[in-house]
Order: sequence, then C-alpha cells, then structure tokens
Amino acid sequence: MAHATADSLVEDLMAVVKDAEELLKATAGLAGEKVDVARERAEASIRSARERISTTHDEVIAQTREAAHQADAYVRKNPWQAVGIAALAGLMIGLVAGRR
Repeated sequence: MAHATADSLVEDLMAVVKDAEELLKATAGLAGEKVDVARERAEASIRSARERISTTHDEVIAQTREAAHQADAYVRKNPWQAVGIAALAGLMIGLVAGRR
C-alpha cells in the first residue's frame, strides 16, 4: 500500500514537472529580463525536482525490497507464527468486510 502511494506521488510529481516544461516551451517566444530570469529559475527548479523524484523513487524501491527480504526471512525462520498472523489478518479483514 505504501509502495502504491509512493508510486502515485511520483507519477503526480512527474506530471507537474512535465506541465511546467510544456509551459516553459509555450512561453519561449516571450522576451524580457523578468521573463528570462523566471524561466531560468523554473528550469533550475524542474531539474532539481526531477533529481529529487528519481532519488526518492529509488530509495522507496530499495526500502520496499529490504522490507520484503526481511519478511521473507521472518517467515522462513518462523513459519507457524507467519501462518497464525496471516490467519488472524484474514479473520480481521473478513469481519470488516462482513460489516459492510
């Protein structure tokens, strides 16, 4: 679930960056010192945002993989406890779904 939320956030941020790039292209014909300064700042912000998005996405993927490896190791070390936890989780989900 956290992975899906992180992916959604990354997709949303990439859409904002893309829209900002398109806005910069659309205003490329405008002249003036203030426009040039604003365009340079916007381009720098877009580059920075792309780098941060990429770094954050990579970190989330690494953390997700590490959590999966830890869960796998726990299940292999404690199989009956894992079965009990899964059964309890299934029961809780069933109770919640049954109330609706």
